[in-house]
Amino acid sequence: MATASSSLTFPTSLPKFCRPSSISITPPPQVSVYFKKLSISSSLKISKRTTTRASSMASSGITTIDQSNKKVVEVFDTEEDLAVSLAKYTADLSDKFAKEKGAFTVVVSGGSLIKSLRKLVEAPYVDSIDWSKWQVFWVDERVVPKDHPDSNYKLAFDGFLSKVPIPPGNVHVINDALSSEGAADDYETRLKHLVHTGVINISSLSGFPKFDLMLVGMGPDGHVASLFPGHPLLKENQKWVTHITDSPKPPPQRITFTFPVINSSAYIALVVCGAGKASIVQTALGKIQNSEVFPVQMVSSEGELKWFLDKDAASKL
Repeated sequence: MATASSSLTFPTSLPKFCRPSSISITPPPQVSVYFKKLSISSSLKISKRTTTRASSMASSGITTIDQSNKKVVEVFDTEEDLAVSLAKYTADLSDKFAKEKGAFTVVVSGGSLIKSLRKLVEAPYVDSIDWSKWQVFWVDERVVPKDHPDSNYKLAFDGFLSKVPIPPGNVHVINDALSSEGAADDYETRLKHLVHTGVINISSLSGFPKFDLMLVGMGPDGHVASLFPGHPLLKENQKWVTHITDSPKPPPQRITFTFPVINSSAYIALVVCGAGKASIVQTALGKIQNSEVFPVQMVSSEGELKWFLDKDAASKL
């Protein structure tokens, strides 16, 4: 067994390079959004803070700002443009928090999110970011071996972590030798240890851990992390990390951060691409009234929630 600096043990099966050493949740209200012209799309003729029909949001390069909910929505012509902007956004926050507190706590999800982080492993960011300050966590994970195709850790390692010099002890993966319940309890215990040692802050507003940046995607059914539409875990407001044994999307056994933890983040980047997710985006950001509240509509942030959309995902706005 390899031992990390925090005295936590992890399976030796991890690749050597990256071996890891009551609130009420309500959806944000519907509000008017405002548009501003971006330099990346000089042809746009939308004045700053001029109310515009939601259908205009599908145009490339539009930013909308919802001051009351600290929400920003950016629409990009292509996924490539989105990835470039996401890399700069992440790098800027890395620099900010590394200078302010000597660490940058980053939470990632699985799915297509990792692909959208690919620009971080290219110039100029791969050489300019202080990777030694990064502390990496997962917003959810499938309880499978770390070399399994369904593992979010494997996805992140293959596409991102293996390409940057983050210290192995700063990569915090689940103990996949445990049951889903045991893995969730163990992960929460380790988070509390990192709070105690000052690596993770506690939100003065919620009392839950406050991560610097949460990078998450959204499923075509509107789920985030492993919090699925209509599932009882949407109402969990005590635990930091919980488990699920009946995920509607395989594999069924998973662990996931709860909404109080997600929503205590300083910054959240919500990355959504593809026409297959346009209807959910329309419900979440448009003016359509829907009796069903999708999990993605329950996401908020103590600092800023920023949606990164490609043109296809925004096509119904």
